[in-house]
Amino acid sequence: MTKVTAQLSVSMDGFYAGPQFAGEGDWMDSAESAGFFRVTRWVTEAMSWRERQGFAGGEQDTNSDVVAESFDSAGAYVMGRRMADGGEIPWGEEPPFRAPVFVVTHRPRQPLLRGGGTSFTYVTDGVASAVEQARAAAGGKDVAVAGGGSLVRQVLKAGLLDQLELHVVPVVLGTGLRLFDADLDLGEKEAIELTPTRVIHTPQVTHIRYAVHGRAPLVLDDRGSGGGPTVTG
Repeated sequence: MTKVTAQLSVSMDGFYAGPQFAGEGDWMDSAESAGFFRVTRWVTEAMSWRERQGFAGGEQDTNSDVVAESFDSAGAYVMGRRMADGGEIPWGEEPPFRAPVFVVTHRPRQPLLRGGGTSFTYVTDGVASAVEQARAAAGGKDVAVAGGGSLVRQVLKAGLLDQLELHVVPVVLGTGLRLFDADLDLGEKEAIELTPTRVIHTPQVTHIRYAVHGRAPLVLDDRGSGGGPTVTG
């Protein structure tokens, strides 16, 4: 059965990149880039990731197995326009996805066909439409929300996400682009409930997979007081 999945590498304090790039100068020299590459170092060192990029070397280890699994399970991708534009040139003529990619955008563009089975379709009528089109194209495999963090929040907010995997890196960035932000529009007594279904620990990163159950009210539980809070003093 097709699941809608998402995964992001985050710091211990919940950031997936450094402070947002203002658009002046080279992104590679920015604080956003520095934070991003720090939390994704485990990916770029993985042999399976490097093979997909056409690079030699890398580590064949548990982290590489996690990367390979994520590629193998995806039948289609949903992506934000910023990520798609930023990767178009570096990914080259054979991007690593090898599957249809649906780009959520406000700016129309003709589909872009690349080698290795990758295509980019630009969807201008919202994230739900992009997910629906990706489901139809996934061939029974998963729809992977490739990011960035803002898009993951949109899919989560819309109740479209079935599975979330966080790759928690042992570093504290202190500031930057935070995955879980106020734009989830949760009520004061509302939460999004998840259940951890898998945890894999390595020295570089801890991989935690969650099943997403959606929005639920926050309800005060009975702390064993027999009917109400007890105040002592």
